[in-house]
Amino acid sequence: MRGRKVRKPDSAEVDLTPMLDVVFILLIFFIVTSTFAREEAIGLEPPPPPAPPDQEEQEPTPAILILVDESNLISVNGRPTDISSVRANIERVVAESPESAVIIQAHPKAKSGVVVLIRDEAYKAGFTTRVNILITQT
Repeated sequence: MRGRKVRKPDSAEVDLTPMLDVVFILLIFFIVTSTFAREEAIGLEPPPPPAPPDQEEQEPTPAILILVDESNLISVNGRPTDISSVRANIERVVAESPESAVIIQAHPKAKSGVVVLIRDEAYKAGFTTRVNILITQT
């Protein structure tokens, strides 16, 4: 045993630099290639504030009341209709009184898709700021 020398075991080291380089390159790749979609929300407008008491009371402007009941049946100013003729009914009422506002009154169990379609039809009829959505509580 005279000629043998005891060697220390080699320490095992892992170099993480190449792995970090790959991770940063992948991160940059995913950031550059990703697309960000802009989500559009339903425009809900609060009702206007009440007039001051010293101001003359003006005649209220007529409103187009669109009711959506729990079984998604639609009526415009008390007249039953379907979704395809909502725009025509709105345009007819606007021809009679151009200062009208649209009020969509929906039952809580009504489908939100129907309410959105009615709102879209009101926007197509030319209403952009005078559309109000009201959810009735039962």
